[in-house]
Amino acid sequence: MHYVTVENLTKSFGINPLFNNISFHINEGDKIALVARNGTGKSTLLKILSGEETPDDGTVWINKDVTVALFEQDPKFVETKTILENIFHTENPVLKVIKEYEAAVEADDGVAIAEALGIMDELDAWTFEAKVKEILSKLNIHHLQQTVNSLSGGQRKRVALAQTLIDIGFEHQHTLLIMDEPTNHLDVEMVEWLEHYLNGEHVTLLMVTHDRYFLDAVCNEIWEMDRSEMHSYKGDYANYLEKKTARIESELSTIDKAKNTYRKELEWMRKQPKARTTKSKSRQDNFYEVEAIAKKKIEDAQLQLNVKMSRLGGKIAEFKKVNKAYGNKVIMKGFDYTFNKGERIGVIGKNGVGKSTFLNILQGLEEADSGKVNIGETIIFGNFSQQGLEFKEDMRVIEYVKTFAESFPLAKGGSISASQFLELFLFPGDKQYTYLSSLSGGEKKRLQLLVILFSNPNFLILDEPTNDLDLPTLGVLENFLSEFQGCLLIVSHDRYFMDRLVDHLFVFEGGGEIRDFPGNYSLYREWLKANEKKADKWSALETKKSKGEATDTVAAGKTSIATGNDKQASADKQQAIAGKKAGFKEKREFEILDKDIKALEAEKSALETSLSKLPFGEIADASIKIGSLTTLLADKEMRWLELSEMM
Repeated sequence: MHYVTVENLTKSFGINPLFNNISFHINEGDKIALVARNGTGKSTLLKILSGEETPDDGTVWINKDVTVALFEQDPKFVETKTILENIFHTENPVLKVIKEYEAAVEADDGVAIAEALGIMDELDAWTFEAKVKEILSKLNIHHLQQTVNSLSGGQRKRVALAQTLIDIGFEHQHTLLIMDEPTNHLDVEMVEWLEHYLNGEHVTLLMVTHDRYFLDAVCNEIWEMDRSEMHSYKGDYANYLEKKTARIESELSTIDKAKNTYRKELEWMRKQPKARTTKSKSRQDNFYEVEAIAKKKIEDAQLQLNVKMSRLGGKIAEFKKVNKAYGNKVIMKGFDYTFNKGERIGVIGKNGVGKSTFLNILQGLEEADSGKVNIGETIIFGNFSQQGLEFKEDMRVIEYVKTFAESFPLAKGGSISASQFLELFLFPGDKQYTYLSSLSGGEKKRLQLLVILFSNPNFLILDEPTNDLDLPTLGVLENFLSEFQGCLLIVSHDRYFMDRLVDHLFVFEGGGEIRDFPGNYSLYREWLKANEKKADKWSALETKKSKGEATDTVAAGKTSIATGNDKQASADKQQAIAGKKAGFKEKREFEILDKDIKALEAEKSALETSLSKLPFGEIADASIKIGSLTTLLADKEMRWLELSEMM
């Protein structure tokens, strides 16, 4: 089914076009990711498709049977109403009764619960109610009677996401779901659940996202807006990068050829008499086409991060028996750790387990309840926080930067002016006089990064740094951080970003427990899966053992009844037990397994230790190898346990 047709769409702000004469189609089942630099009109295009903005020119046709659902970065609510009222905002009978049921359960009103149950039975609303429960649970949405205006930014995003998913899950058979950065403010488990959910739903999707693993898991096509044009690529993100490079090389080759032709044709044009023949008119028209190609510029401006880093001394930071709690909620329990030079640590855990509190205690922004936190004298923290920029609405970009300094030192020596430094961060002259309030979310993040790096930090703390940054800027930031000689502490739900940059993880498991895991996020997930598999096998083994013993007893009893001979029954039972005893073959296998397990553990440990020293290109192969070793170890350990029962 054909959903959307867009022809010659144009939109400008001021003299600069965001996009010009772009055309595309969306069909049922398409799952498309839209990528572009910040400030080039991604969010604007999504709003035009949803009817929230109008184009300057061009046409947008949407099938009359298709409903467009927009999940945007700044969700709109009725602020004085509750979460429950905002999520179930339609008067559809099924949604209405589910809303009444949820309210009754939260209020523990037995009479209201009974009434709602009866209506739900009549409407057969249980299937959809189960889906609603899953969405609310997975997005950690509770206390449904809270008013929306009391929620944090992250909570608001999750409520908006729940509202969108519930709407598309029930109301409309043909829905175009448009999502602008849906993974912002979600923890990693929520992101992985959302991947699974979107893949399981029959949904047509157009999405802006910076999360490359999420993009690859959900989408099968990438659209890029570049220099006011739209380019389409089938396949994953790696294929997009490869095809984009080939396209740019082809364009550059075409421009070079056009330049050579242009020089020749320009000489001919200058010699032409004023009188025009049909032949010369045709050649002149062709000349102007060649001229347009020859003068085309392939601008691929890159964010340049070549700032200076302050000297790093021998002592970095040290936690000694640190405890922190809020009432009964324990954040840190006797935490000990000494940071080393050049450490790259990822911080992961569910929302609300204390990751931000840990970062604040490290920087001295919060006090621990007990224990000591010692910071080296040379340490200069650079804190890229989720709060973003603090500024006056009427301040211009250049004025804001000059409140910090007129000039900035560079890594290779010397310094540059505030204006020149802004250009390195992709703020050209005209953009520098834009009011801060007019910047896109990604542009504000880029400016925030500039301000942080200005202080020449040697210990960078990045709290969800990838939110709102475009993919090209993320690539440059990753390259900069991979060469950064100071310490890195990264909190991020972006698994690709974490995998590329961190050597080990602080896993906040709740209850004050913090696990120091050697490896990146993908390795941690492999380890979790292997442990889950081991636990499942052990549970199955125990069940099998229990059932086996019961079967032996029943079998022995049946034999006794059938033969009337108690001695024969006893002999049968003894024979069954003897069958479980280890013979020579099992004992030999047990000895070999013991040696194999020790060898595999040593090999896995050596690989994990070497991860921090490997070049980036070899980390992926090493990670796969560690994952294979983990799975093999789990299998051998389970067999070892089975044999140990026979000894």
